[in-house]
Amino acid sequence: MSLPPGASAPPSPSGDPARSPSRRREWRAWYMYDWAGSVFSTTVITVFLGPYLTTMAEAAAGPEGRIELFAGWSVDPTSVYPYATSLSVLLQLVLLPVVGALADYTGRKRELMGVFAYLGAFATMGLYFADGPLVCAALFVLANTAFGGSFVVYNSFLPDIAGPAERDAVSSRGWAMGYLGGALLLTLNLVLYLFHGAFGVTAEHAVRICMVSAGVWWALFALIPLARLRNPARPPATEESGAARPRGAGVLAGGFAQLWQTLKGLRAYPRTLLFLLAYIAFNDGIQTVIGFAAVFADQALGLGQEVQIGTILMVQFVAFGGALLLGAIARRLGTKRTILASLVVWLVVVSAAPLLQAGSVPQFVVLAFFIAIVLGGTQALSRSLFSHLIPRGKEAEYFGLYEISDKGSAFLGSLTLGIALDVTGGDYRTAILSLALFFVIGFAALLAVNIPAAIRAAGNEVPERV
Repeated sequence: MSLPPGASAPPSPSGDPARSPSRRREWRAWYMYDWAGSVFSTTVITVFLGPYLTTMAEAAAGPEGRIELFAGWSVDPTSVYPYATSLSVLLQLVLLPVVGALADYTGRKRELMGVFAYLGAFATMGLYFADGPLVCAALFVLANTAFGGSFVVYNSFLPDIAGPAERDAVSSRGWAMGYLGGALLLTLNLVLYLFHGAFGVTAEHAVRICMVSAGVWWALFALIPLARLRNPARPPATEESGAARPRGAGVLAGGFAQLWQTLKGLRAYPRTLLFLLAYIAFNDGIQTVIGFAAVFADQALGLGQEVQIGTILMVQFVAFGGALLLGAIARRLGTKRTILASLVVWLVVVSAAPLLQAGSVPQFVVLAFFIAIVLGGTQALSRSLFSHLIPRGKEAEYFGLYEISDKGSAFLGSLTLGIALDVTGGDYRTAILSLALFFVIGFAALLAVNIPAAIRAAGNEVPERV
């Protein structure tokens, strides 16, 4: 059977093609999308957009101190950014599984990744020109949704470009490149922001330049994977259904139909489903720790913004090495054991946080260092392990479910922490302990997954160490 135009042959079960120079070039190209897209997360989401959008909304508020969204609905300016974030998460819950289904249904992974990558990159660049909080919020919603869509397709390339024995290393290197790229651009942007006067710009203009730089970086470096990655080989439609695949609206309908079949078929892979539930639990704990670390430093420890910014940079650079370190450990101990060990470290970190002394910068930095060591590795190894549990030909669909497990569970940890803060009267030291529950549940659920049996049930080869 001949391959479709632009397609590459799938790796052999032995993983031998991965040893060829062409396969290694494909790996390096794949790494570059982590390098390209991660700057949106670090520069835009983690540091600059929230305060910038909130300040813009406060300036645009009416006499009563509220800003009107539409049809007479007005909100407090401080809620604009959280509402925008929630809307982008809701859109991803609806769209990401469909994006994955479309990628598998059409076989056009590279093209779909390109559409979402440049939709997100150009929306990010548009933040520079946004002249009002609602326009800024709308561009962020578009960029964040496109960011999620592009990574669904990007992650689904992993089983196509790496054999079973190579995936931990390939995934870890990709995640490490993402942290390194994000740290490098963030360093440059923080220099511009902190010394904006020396560059002849205002603080507000410096923030806009920082955000547009993330969009430009994303767009430029995305060219590398889009030029070198190839759509995987797939059976022609006539062999699957006896008819050519429809176009236009028919493709979208086919994507929804395929998604429905995937959701129904997931019942046949209960171990894969259990892994997803474990991932929802421990990843939500991770995301909540990351999201509230700065607030904890401020409210519980009384540490200033300079300490927080410096710690963010340290975490980015150390996480680069941490992702590679845990990838190397996984090759010796196995992927599941390494993830379980990393969850123990997360549990220790959460348990130790209330013991930190107020105003102690060294203690906070040491705790952040341990977070950085396991941060990238936990996520990278989870991605590679999940890739083994997917039936062949459904990679993008299953990674769509995986991605919404990341995005869709984001509210659980925040809700739990919010309830704990309410019960304890705003005591962050006590409330932070509530997050230990997510790591305990995730650890227990992952421990219960028989990974070799799950891999065999999906029809894949079981690596030597997993």
